[in-house]
Parts: sequence; structure tokens; C-alpha cells
Amino acid sequence: MIYLNRLDNSEILLNALLIERIEATPDTVVTLTTGNKVVVRQSTDEVVQKAVAYLRSLHGDDDQEADGTDGGRRNGLANIAQLGRVTG
Repeated sequence: MIYLNRLDNSEILLNALLIERIEATPDTVVTLTTGNKVVVRQSTDEVVQKAVAYLRSLHGDDDQEADGTDGGRRNGLANIAQLGRVTG
């Protein structure tokens, strides 16, 4: 979960796992996999940074699986990080 602020500065807690896309229109619009849209004060880059930090926290400090790979996590994080560049 990540803390964001609506345009009226009220704080919301958003499930970062449900983020489908982030757009700058010029306000930042976060679209969730549920179809809901949330307009926030943070920039697309800030939302991406918060989402990536949250996703990394879910995996702990150990990035290695027993077989020596990262289990595909770095690819997933790279895809999330691309959201800001693709839509922003």
C-alpha cells in the first residue's frame, strides 16, 4: 500500500498491486485494474517510485531464489518503472 494525496490534499492509501497505468493529463491519473481512476497530486515519477519501493518491500532484502535467479522480480519491477516513461 502507498500513501498518495488527492487534489484536495486529502490522504489516501492505494493498493499498488492494483495499478494498471499512470497518466499525466496534466494531473496525475492512476488507473486501477478494477477500472477505478484516482487523480493525485504526486507526479507520475513519484507514484512509480512509491509503487516500486512498495513492491521491493514485499520481496524483502534477499533478491535471490534457491536456484540463484531473482525469480523474474527484476523484470517485473522494470516493467512497473516503465509506466512513468510510457504514459508520462
